[in-house]
Amino acid sequence: MGSRWRSLIGVILLLAVFGGMPALAPPAAAEPRTVTVVTHDLDPFVMRHGDTLTGFTIDLWDEISKRRGWNTVYTSVPDVAGQLRAVADGHADVGAGAISITSQREKDFDFSQPFLNAGLQILVPDKSAQASKPGLRSFLDLLFSKTMLVWLSAALAITVLPAHILWLVERRHSDAMVAKSYFPGIFQAFAWGLGSLAAAGDSSPRHWFTRSMAIVWAFVGIIFVAFYTATLTATLTVQKFDARINGPSDLYGKRVATVAHTTSAEYLQELGIKASEMTSADDTFHALRSGDYDAVVFDAPVLRYYVAHEGDGVAQIAGPVFQAEDYGFLFRIGSDLRKQIDQTLLTMREDGTYDQVKQKWFGNDETSTAGNPN
Repeated sequence: MGSRWRSLIGVILLLAVFGGMPALAPPAAAEPRTVTVVTHDLDPFVMRHGDTLTGFTIDLWDEISKRRGWNTVYTSVPDVAGQLRAVADGHADVGAGAISITSQREKDFDFSQPFLNAGLQILVPDKSAQASKPGLRSFLDLLFSKTMLVWLSAALAITVLPAHILWLVERRHSDAMVAKSYFPGIFQAFAWGLGSLAAAGDSSPRHWFTRSMAIVWAFVGIIFVAFYTATLTATLTVQKFDARINGPSDLYGKRVATVAHTTSAEYLQELGIKASEMTSADDTFHALRSGDYDAVVFDAPVLRYYVAHEGDGVAQIAGPVFQAEDYGFLFRIGSDLRKQIDQTLLTMREDGTYDQVKQKWFGNDETSTAGNPN
């Protein structure tokens, strides 16, 4: 049998063997990956409206999840410390919000590339409206100020001797302006002395000696009032400058509020600035509005968003951004999600999607966010 026939028989046998086997089914489509993301509410990064989440970080994550074909399960905790614990304990795959990338946290976690450059800033009460419309509180603060009490004490002290001289001499006159007895004569003399000192005397002595003394006392009153006015003006000016806050160095001795377990609290502790550490940013804003605090130190984008919305006319930013910080997504060390998210973030920057999301939440205010990372 020739080689041609042997080849033909081989082909027939192969067809007989494989032709009777059932066709292989196509591989089943893989189930979408489910990623658990832990957040905590912080405007404008994570904002809750009923069961719906929105915000800058949420919009970024939803776009990443959409492009990767993932399903997202959101969980919520009260603060950043809770996010760190949830990721470390394996209860969440990713921490998302406004989590600062620090060298200390890098020891225990992995971070994505920064998705926002920011830093810390200072929030103070907006006193511009109060300055244009002085109220009863401002008047009472001035009336019972230390300067007012010191000068009132001085007026009483320097009037003691003239009042006694006036009473001793004037009571001998037949038509004296004071009673002949010590009480109430000395009180009448005091009243005349204080009134003349303030250029408001309504009676004049009868004796020639006390009239001469009254002329001298009138000049003393003019000098006293002039010195008091100048001192009060200088004191108020100094207080105004002392109360001005333009940076961290101005916070010493002030009533400062911040959020506990955050980089802002750590920064103030390192500087030795005493601050009340509160549970949330909303708590610090409420404390500032109530007048109990002089300043709030926290993340610049959060403070600027507050001023532009609920805090408009109530609070204002003081000084520039300091202690520059970057925000990123948080993972357990070695998580395979990190590289995938970094790749997607880079693609979003290249096609303009990132800029659209940033524009939506921060507008064109480049001072509150230092721009895109390089």
